[in-house]
Amino acid sequence: MKTPELLEQFHRLKSNRGLKRSSKRSFVIDYFMKQDRHYSVEGLYEEVKRLNPGISYSTVYRTLNLLVELGLATACDFGSGILKFEPAHRAGHHDHLVCRRCGRIIEFENPEIEKLQNKVAKKYRFLVDSHRMELYGLCEKCQKPRRRNQNGTD
Repeated sequence: MKTPELLEQFHRLKSNRGLKRSSKRSFVIDYFMKQDRHYSVEGLYEEVKRLNPGISYSTVYRTLNLLVELGLATACDFGSGILKFEPAHRAGHHDHLVCRRCGRIIEFENPEIEKLQNKVAKKYRFLVDSHRMELYGLCEKCQKPRRRNQNGTD
């Protein structure tokens, strides 16, 4: 689904709940839905504030949570205690590799893993309606030895 269609879907769902249209909320949604990454509320706020200084932190916070509530975004805590949001339409089902050092999130899809999960569910006669997989470790960049300065610190 393209961003204009998602915006319309959002406005329909929102008006069904008695919420008014807001140009600032629309700006946040439009910007967020076009991105190809995971955002914390703070991260998205910093980016949209540069483009539209009139947008408040609370507008970004409420908009992201409303998108999740309406099924148009997903939120996940990758172990840092900070929720990261991504548009629900963006990549279909995918899993994540999460770097414990720098926080980088790498998305991947693997049909073999999906087949194995289905096989396990079938074996236990379990009906899976959703799942998520996150693998934690160090990304390629963080695996490289750090250079030490003259006094022995990083």
